[in-house]
Amino acid sequence: MKHWIKRTLFGFAGAAMVAGSIAGCSSYRHGWGGDGAEFRAKMVERVGSKLELDANQKQKLTVLAEKLQAQREAMRGAGGSGDPRSQFKALFAGNKLDQAGAARLIDEKTAAVRNGSPEIIAAAADFYDNLNAAQQQKVRDFMERGGRRWSRHG
Repeated sequence: MKHWIKRTLFGFAGAAMVAGSIAGCSSYRHGWGGDGAEFRAKMVERVGSKLELDANQKQKLTVLAEKLQAQREAMRGAGGSGDPRSQFKALFAGNKLDQAGAARLIDEKTAAVRNGSPEIIAAAADFYDNLNAAQQQKVRDFMERGGRRWSRHG
């Protein structure tokens, strides 16, 4: 297979995955609607109780949750209309895939991630670095299990 065809196919597959994941995440409201503040508060409370966080640690987790929400909104807003599904559908609106539009959409989404990542990394480090050793181990165990233990059934 020619090199440019492989690159195009991989680029399209990547665009489809990014757009699909963004569309899927952006439409899910966790049953709380609104701007997500109630969801963030419940998430902080749930994680706080599982990790036995003190007030300072909960505040750092709240900051991290707010940064993640801001990143999500930036991703959703990147590309114009703010509706990832319609942006993705527009690529297939004609009789040929809008390759320039797909590349532009990917560039906009990756720029949003690139621009917001330093703040998220700093907030995540600030939260994690302020946990004690037992709390850090609980986080590592949680990640090892893929997040299954802290579900509403665990």
